[in-house]
Amino acid sequence: MSHEAVTWAMDDAPMLLTPKGKKDTTARGVLQVLAEHARADGSNAHPSVARVQYRTGFDERTVQNALRRLEVGGLIVADGAVNGCTRYRLSMHLRRPASDWDDLVAEKEAKRSAAAERKRKSRAAVTSSDDVTVTSLNDRTGDVTSSGGGRHVVEQRDVTSFNDGRHVVNAPRTVIEPSVEPPENLSVVDEGGDTSGSGVPAPRPDGSLPMAPIDDGFALTDPMRCWAAATVPALEIDLETAQFVAHFRANGGRRRSWPDEWQKWMLRSAKWASERQERPPLRATPFTGWRPYTNPTDVSAYSNGF
Repeated sequence: MSHEAVTWAMDDAPMLLTPKGKKDTTARGVLQVLAEHARADGSNAHPSVARVQYRTGFDERTVQNALRRLEVGGLIVADGAVNGCTRYRLSMHLRRPASDWDDLVAEKEAKRSAAAERKRKSRAAVTSSDDVTVTSLNDRTGDVTSSGGGRHVVEQRDVTSFNDGRHVVNAPRTVIEPSVEPPENLSVVDEGGDTSGSGVPAPRPDGSLPMAPIDDGFALTDPMRCWAAATVPALEIDLETAQFVAHFRANGGRRRSWPDEWQKWMLRSAKWASERQERPPLRATPFTGWRPYTNPTDVSAYSNGF
């Protein structure tokens, strides 16, 4: 790669224009790739079309058309072939006119001036404070009604009461204050909408019990203790009941029949306790996870590191 050739392609080479008069940036990019593969005098530039596609991101047809426009513009000249690729010589004697930079600066300045002019016109379109007409209180006309004659018009509205003709704005407002005393009888409302005055959710019309929290509908009775002693004798009744109450009090659970829920808890706890007793001890082993393990009775078995 030659620094002289790349500098010429980027800064000094004439800028080609499209048929619409716009800058041909596509041909400019292809010319810079050719310069990267040329010698210091601009000769022996023979990159393949695929290489130019890779460097620029253009498709094959776009690269070929850009090469053709560069040849027509005289910026490159085909002078042979190398390994099936066309060899080009860059016309480094051609120079970009110095007026291009001045034209670019003038174009940017014109855009800046146009933007400033648009901003000035938009500000001038806003009505200044001197052009605002202020109507005096004595000069007001039309349907605006004044109740006192000495207040500003903005404070009055043309709304009249049907009863006494007074202005609604000046009429006294009625404020409904809540009662300070609570009702004497507070009812408990359950999920179905039933109420009772006893503090305990009342049964529904069909006789079913409503959903209630555990503190409102559970107590460990003697018949429940007798049932637990006969059904799940291995459990500690008071401990399991305390865990039962703490669990449903913490998560805010609600049930229709807490004694039935308590029986389910006891049966489930007894099942889990039985499964824990029957489950053999497990030992973690590499690659296989967990497996049953029992301590060997032979002392020599511990020599392998167990």
